[in-house]
Parts: sequence; structure tokens; C-alpha cells
Amino acid sequence: MSTENDGPRGAHRLRRLAAVAVWPVVLLALPVAGAVIPNTMQYVVALGHGPGGGRDLALIRAAGLALPALLVTLPIAAVLVRRVRACLVVVAGVAGVLAGTLAVEAVDTVWQAGVARAAQGAGAGLILPATLALVWDRRNPAFTAAWAGTLTAVLMMAMPPALRAVPLGDTPGEDAWREVLQPYPGYTAFALAVAVVGGFVLARARSTLPTMRHTERTQLLLPLAPAAGFAALAVISTYGWRPETQLLVAGLAFAALLGLALVGSRDRDTGSPFGSAVAFLALGLLAFPVAAPLTGLLGATHGPQDIPLWPFACGGAASVLGALASVRLAHRGARGVVAAGHGLAIIAVLLFLTVDAGSAHWLLAVPPVLLGGGLGLALAASLRDAGPGAALFGLTLCLPAVLTGQIAVSSLQSLQLRRLGLITTQEQLLYGLTSGYRVWLIAAGVLSVLLLGVVARLAAPHGAHGATGRRNRPRQAAGRGSG
Repeated sequence: MSTENDGPRGAHRLRRLAAVAVWPVVLLALPVAGAVIPNTMQYVVALGHGPGGGRDLALIRAAGLALPALLVTLPIAAVLVRRVRACLVVVAGVAGVLAGTLAVEAVDTVWQAGVARAAQGAGAGLILPATLALVWDRRNPAFTAAWAGTLTAVLMMAMPPALRAVPLGDTPGEDAWREVLQPYPGYTAFALAVAVVGGFVLARARSTLPTMRHTERTQLLLPLAPAAGFAALAVISTYGWRPETQLLVAGLAFAALLGLALVGSRDRDTGSPFGSAVAFLALGLLAFPVAAPLTGLLGATHGPQDIPLWPFACGGAASVLGALASVRLAHRGARGVVAAGHGLAIIAVLLFLTVDAGSAHWLLAVPPVLLGGGLGLALAASLRDAGPGAALFGLTLCLPAVLTGQIAVSSLQSLQLRRLGLITTQEQLLYGLTSGYRVWLIAAGVLSVLLLGVVARLAAPHGAHGATGRRNRPRQAAGRGSG
């Protein structure tokens, strides 16, 4: 019997099996990365559960090292996933997060806690681009849109579970602060097991990603130096810097990120016809930095354990649905869909101004739904006709934007608290935090309008530079960089 066609048929079966196997890996790994981002140690210290002995402030700084470590790792990982199997990078990333989580049990000093958190951040920095490469290699627009929606949902929903993990009680134990440094070890171990099993299937499927060009590698590494510098400044600024100075750092970081997005958008390898780099930038600036402070206000009012989860869960669901909705739209309408998504996000930011920690739960759900749906829709639509280099480049800008927004909102809240003078009641504290948050929302709304204008400019027909011609270029030989 002839087996001449067994090879092609076998390869096709592997591709179909890989298309099924990729989703358990991605859907479990992305929340692992998202759980690393929040730093809730300040809430632990505020409740009197820190280590004491003058180490509380140092421990807050150490717990905040995860996001800077993620920023530095991300551009390197974006290049790595184009050179080695992305499934291996996912396994390494989840293993890194798990190692950092388990290491917390052996932590005796503040610097060791910082190392553990940095390991978690580095692992998350490997997970994000690797999951994107895995999904992109399936060459299915619905898969890419689902990944975009899931990432948006993860950023929208990262803070509420993290705050709920804050230990309560008058005597929770001298090591209770370790709990917030161990984001879900059981879940992370399960995600690692699934990634290993799924990796066996994914590693057998042939990658269809094009070989990475030298110029693409250069562009993907372009954000590394600014990200490293910004991460260092973010850490240094916690050592007694005035809020005004921290706010200046955030402003300069945003300007640098926007400049990188514009430069990358005009490049042949990292550009896209619908401004995906700017869409990633908007996602990072708005999703976590807008949703997380509201969670903090709810926790300060009702207590961490009584934070309502379902308004943010609705926002996460809207993120996925909005992203998937972009798949059903005609290609010629993608430009308008991107603009509509950004417009929804702007409306959502304005609606956040109308709610506070005392609002009814149903009212709290409206802004997250619009924000998640708008950001998910804009990101998924912006990835239409983009190449893998464009998607990875945009991702390297997304997480620095998260840190930018975090620094901005915390600085504005600190300024408002300082203007109030001596704070003696919980009501005064809540008023100051809410006032600073609303100033941030106004600033975020202005920046959102700016980003919408940039997207409209980049996505204009005459601005459809070489990236739009990517569809018509012959596909390069497949490399090793995914699967």
C-alpha cells in the first residue's frame, strides 16, 4: 500500500491537534502572568501585617520588583520566541513564576523577597510573547482575536483577586505577608503541568512563522534600553522622590513609548496597517491603571474580602466578546472598528468619573464593560494584516505603559493626600485617594483622545505604509520560532 500522502496527512492532523492543544496552554498561562503584576504589599502593611522592625517600606519596594523585571525581560523574550519553540518558552516562563512563588517560603530577608518577585516578573515576561507566538502560529484570525481579548481581560481583572488574598484578622501570624508574594501556587503548578503536556503536541507541529529578519530583531530589541531605564527609575523613585518628580518620570516615559510606537509603526517589519503598536499602548495605559485603583478604593471602603468581583468579571467577558466581534467584521471596516474601540474606551474613562467606592454594584459594572469591550475590540481589529513582528513589538510597549499608568495614578493620589495635610480619619484618606484617582481619569481621557488621533493618522489610507503590502509579499521560509 502506498504511503505517499501519509506525510501531508500526518502534518495536517498535527496542525489540527496543535490548534486544540494551544488553548489550554494559553488560557492557563496568561492569568499566571497577570497575577504577577499587582503589588498589594502596601495593603498588608497598612493592616499591620508586615514584618515590622523598619522593614515594611523596604518590603513594599521589593514586592514591586516584579513589573520592572517583566519590562526588561519582555523585549528579549520577543526575540527568543522567534528563534526557539514558543511552547518551550511558555514552559520556562510558568516554571520561573512557580520557582519565584515557591522560593517565598524560604525568604528570610527583604532582598531575597525582591529576588523572588523579580523571578516571577521575568517568568511573566517570557509567558506573554510566547503565548502570542503560539496563537499567531495557528494562522487563524479568531485565535489571534481571542488572545487579544484574553490579555485585555487579564489586565482588567488582575487586581481584585490579588486584593482578596490580603490576610485579615488581628493576629494572622508574623509570616502572613508571604501570602501576597505567592500568587496561587496550586494554579501555577497546574498551568505548568498543562504547558508541559501541551508542549509535547505543539513541539511536533511544524511552525509556519516566517524567518525573523535581522532588521526585525533590531526593532524588537529597540524598547529594551528605554524599558530598562524606565524600570530602574521606577524603582529608584520610591526612595523619597517627590510625587511631582515621579509624575514627570511617568510623563517622559509615556512620551518615549509613544515615540517608539510611531517609529515602529513606520517600519516594514514591526509596522501594521491599523496601528497595533498604539492599540497595545492604549491597552497598557488604560486597562490595569484605570481598573486597579478603583479596586483599591473598594477595598479601603468595604475591606479586601468584600470587594465585588462580578463588575470586573463583566469587564473581562466584554473584553473577549469585543475582540471576537472584530473577526466577523469585513476587512475594509477594520479601520473604523479600531477607532470605534478607542472611542468606547474614552467613553468608559469618562464614566469611571461618575462612580466611586459607594456606588451600586450594577453601576460599577458599566464602565469596566465599556472599557474592556472597547480595548479588546480595538486591539483585535488593529492586529488585522499585521505581521508577527508588529504584534510582538506592540506587546513590548504594552507593559511599560502599565507601569507608566501606575506611577501616574499613585503620584496624583499622593499629591492629593499631601494637599489635605494631616489625615486623621478613614474618610479623609478615602477622599484624598478618590480625588487623585479622578484627576488621573481626566488625564487618561486626554491621553486616550491623543492616542485615538494617532491611530486615525496611522490607519489613514495614505499612511498604510509597507506594512499593508505584507499580505502581497511572498511568505518567507518557515523558521523555528513557534509551536
